[in-house]
Amino acid sequence: MTKQFASAGDMAEKKISFTEIGKDIWAFTAEGDPNTGVIIGDNSVMIVEAQATPELANKVIEKVRSVTDKPISHLVLTHYHAVRVLGASAYHAPTIIMSQKARSMVVERGAEDRESEFQRFPRLFLGYDSIDKVPPLTWPTTTFNDRMTVYLGKRRVDLMFLGRAHTAGDIIIHVPDANVMFTGDIVEYHSACYCGDGHFNEWGPTLEKIRAFDVDAIAPGRGDALVGKEMVNKALTNTADFVNSIYRPVARIAQGGGTLKEAWDAARAECDPKFSDYAIYEHCLPFNVARAYDEALGIDTPRIWTAERDMRMWEALQG
Repeated sequence: MTKQFASAGDMAEKKISFTEIGKDIWAFTAEGDPNTGVIIGDNSVMIVEAQATPELANKVIEKVRSVTDKPISHLVLTHYHAVRVLGASAYHAPTIIMSQKARSMVVERGAEDRESEFQRFPRLFLGYDSIDKVPPLTWPTTTFNDRMTVYLGKRRVDLMFLGRAHTAGDIIIHVPDANVMFTGDIVEYHSACYCGDGHFNEWGPTLEKIRAFDVDAIAPGRGDALVGKEMVNKALTNTADFVNSIYRPVARIAQGGGTLKEAWDAARAECDPKFSDYAIYEHCLPFNVARAYDEALGIDTPRIWTAERDMRMWEALQG
């Protein structure tokens, strides 16, 4: 019997946690659902990651208002995926920041990504009808290439592109006075990495650049907040192991002339014993294998996922 597509059957509501991971710095987490960060400055607040809809973003705002009444001045989006950006309008932030590369991906594949992700994980699009249907995804007001610094009063926040990983445009956010970082989906904790738009061979070096900051805490893209250097380093090592455990067996099959289904079987044999209990593991694995197969054959730019391509791939591997 064919499995239900991606996370279409995952309708169980997750428990929300709101954890202070540094002075006036908070992580909104929900048992493997997408995380959001909150950085409180002298006079205003920066939000990191918007959530998938305004209705879900309002859950973040409710938590923010439990700790501060300062206005939200900045919204930072670490990459272009719909599940991260479509809740942006709820924050009424005058400044919305993305890397220039992430913005170019909104132009190139935003409309397709929106329809694809809604089909994959309907629970994360609670209140989907409230999203403005004119743009394909949220547009930033401000972009940068390698590095940008924002001052929230005296509090300095550094935004940086360290290298390709989860997408070609991922950025990290570092708050030096607290030595805390937000990594988006470059780092996950006990949650599968989604690699369908990823760059496997560059992901590890990007993780090592993050490790070099020697931060005291990280809010990852999914999973619990990482507080303390030991937990941070464990998560970095584990994320690298996840990415490599997907790519190695798939590349061996692809470069040996094997089929995508054979690559899928090889990836399962390697990854199931280690990662099958991770959040969204079954959701991510088909997309991860498909992208790893392409990268191993020299396709540098991930092919655009559409709702139709999703279903063709899923049926080929799950049927």
